[in-house]
Amino acid sequence: MNFKTHLRAAILAAALMAGTSGYALAEDLTIGVRAGPLSIDPHFTAAGTHAEAMKHIYDTLVKSGNNLELEPGLAESWTAIDDTTWEFKLRKGVKFHDGSDFTAEDVKFSIERIPNVAGPNPTTIYVRRVQSVEIVDPYTIRVKTDGPAPTLPNDFIRLFVVSHTAAKDYSTQETANEGFNSGKAAIGTGPYKFVSWTPKEELVLEKFDGYWGGEEPWDKVVRKEIPNDAARVAQLKAGQVDLIARVPSADVPVLERDSSLTVIKENSVYLFNVEFDFREDSPQITAKDGSKLDKNPFLDPRVREAIDLAIDRDTITEIAMEGMGTAQSQLVTPNIFGYNPDIEVPEYDVARAKGLMAEAGYPDGFTVTFSFTNDRLPGDKDVGTTIAQMLASINVKAEANAAPGAVYFPAKTRGEYSLTMSGWGTLTGEANYTLSSLAHTNDPETKLGAFNVRGYSNPEMDKLIEDAAVEMDEEKRRELLEEANALVATDRPNLPIASIVTAWAMKKNLTIVPRSDEDTLAMNIRPAK
Repeated sequence: MNFKTHLRAAILAAALMAGTSGYALAEDLTIGVRAGPLSIDPHFTAAGTHAEAMKHIYDTLVKSGNNLELEPGLAESWTAIDDTTWEFKLRKGVKFHDGSDFTAEDVKFSIERIPNVAGPNPTTIYVRRVQSVEIVDPYTIRVKTDGPAPTLPNDFIRLFVVSHTAAKDYSTQETANEGFNSGKAAIGTGPYKFVSWTPKEELVLEKFDGYWGGEEPWDKVVRKEIPNDAARVAQLKAGQVDLIARVPSADVPVLERDSSLTVIKENSVYLFNVEFDFREDSPQITAKDGSKLDKNPFLDPRVREAIDLAIDRDTITEIAMEGMGTAQSQLVTPNIFGYNPDIEVPEYDVARAKGLMAEAGYPDGFTVTFSFTNDRLPGDKDVGTTIAQMLASINVKAEANAAPGAVYFPAKTRGEYSLTMSGWGTLTGEANYTLSSLAHTNDPETKLGAFNVRGYSNPEMDKLIEDAAVEMDEEKRRELLEEANALVATDRPNLPIASIVTAWAMKKNLTIVPRSDEDTLAMNIRPAK
């Protein structure tokens, strides 16, 4: 066979391969993200950036679509058999990365494992309604709940399934991280296999050829953690990464003018949320001279309203967020079930705010440390700093304390803060997820109020949230959630500030399907046609 014949044969073979595969020339993909996982154990924390990374390695029982709609995951279907029993039919033929079969035993193990290993921002919120799990057959499970649980499928979009054999020896708080971070237990059914993880640097993954969901175009995916916004942009321009998430607002118009790049934007479910401390003895509030106050001023609703009125949300979205934000009136965005369309964005009114401060007995204000993240969401440091400056207009000296999420969240959980702001997203698409986590009394028995670590408790709020949690009639449940959102707006345990318009920038040869939860998934990134 001569050279020309060899060449023709090679071309024909390549053409046949291209015809049998959607991606004949697989490549590597490097993504620049603002924050990465805190462990390789998917059950360690509920932080969004952690779950985003875990979705590459592990599958969930129910999937969250790009618009937060419920989709089949490892469960092909689910049915409420009665008010306290959900049946899930599992997908057959699914393999774990080690070649073992996925079965109901892995689901039961994963559900029961979560309370034993959950760390900061506990993932127990996703299984709090579960009372027991029954294996009907290898591909059917029945989940008994502690009462009617209409939103259990929504909660299960964060139920990551691990291998019960690989993780059996790594299911206590003492052993879990070591087992998963070393790779021994990091065996999932997801589209990518775990290769290595360097905390605060990069997560390396490789394509799993046996993935049930279809072929991926990327042989290797590297998720580089680049918290500095300017550095992330610089690395994209230098070709060191292929795509970056959470583009800084100021860089969006600049990158849009770069002919070698593509910028894609999407309205996000994440919003900035200010929280007041309701404990009698709050640790970071003093009089202006540093002396102790007689009581916590945030317990007075007039003070909370004054601070609400002193925050100019339009200025925040236009200046601090550089046009990449939308002022919000409640803890959920308009696309979330239970959003109340009748609640208006609070009006900026410094004169009224000063009057309320005087009525409450604080005409000269007070001093408080205002703690917020500086690496969680785009613009969080600028938004926090701007709010601190705005509170000076009502004589509240808010000392800005911007901290990385890895410092902020554990300190907040320990109760070290008096006034805080961070990002929150209603990732399940249903308002009860947010209200039951942030606004319900912290109750270990019911597992409600898991993120309410500042002592807020309102019996009226609790009843609305609890009633909504068990109401199987969809319209009645919507009314209860809307009423609860209205109560948040008047009682002000939290102040919703603004939601984010998020942006991705990438090389011209790539495209991404954007998600409203801001997840940057290799599975949504494809070579541009």
